[in-house]
Amino acid sequence: MHVGALWLTGLPGSGKSTIAEEIKKLHPDVVVLCMDELRKVVTPKPTYSERERDIVYRCLVYTARTLVVYGHTVVIDATGNLRRWRELARSVIPGYREVYLKCPVELCMLRERQRRETHGAPKGVYAKGQAGWPVPGVSAPYEEPLDPELLVEMDRTPLHEAVGLIEGLIGTTQRGSE
Repeated sequence: MHVGALWLTGLPGSGKSTIAEEIKKLHPDVVVLCMDELRKVVTPKPTYSERERDIVYRCLVYTARTLVVYGHTVVIDATGNLRRWRELARSVIPGYREVYLKCPVELCMLRERQRRETHGAPKGVYAKGQAGWPVPGVSAPYEEPLDPELLVEMDRTPLHEAVGLIEGLIGTTQRGSE
């Protein structure tokens, strides 16, 4: 199995947590780092300010890097709406891969309204975005990846196919080192 990190990035509701859970079922030794869970520890009463987000994302990247250095395969379940956080991860995590779960914001909003399980994410995130909270894709930017190892069109790809595509990256070598 590939030792490194796969960052599942995409808008809230694009399928990151669902896919991370499916990968974990197939590969029990994989460590899933969920931003929503980490945020609860680092900032128990989050303000979602730019400074706070920067601190939380740096903690996420540091944790992923440490786990990879100690021989673990890591799946990062985090929106990562600013490219600089994903670029930081690419620069410091050995075997880093980026997977962009591209999904129209309208479909993400629908999924978020219909889901029973939030996977630790705050409830009603898009309603909060429409009320002025900084929510990627609504009231905060989401900078699409420029060159992800994998782009999955989540409005056209069934879950089992998306999982299969992403699972294929677990056994690959680092880009540029083939």
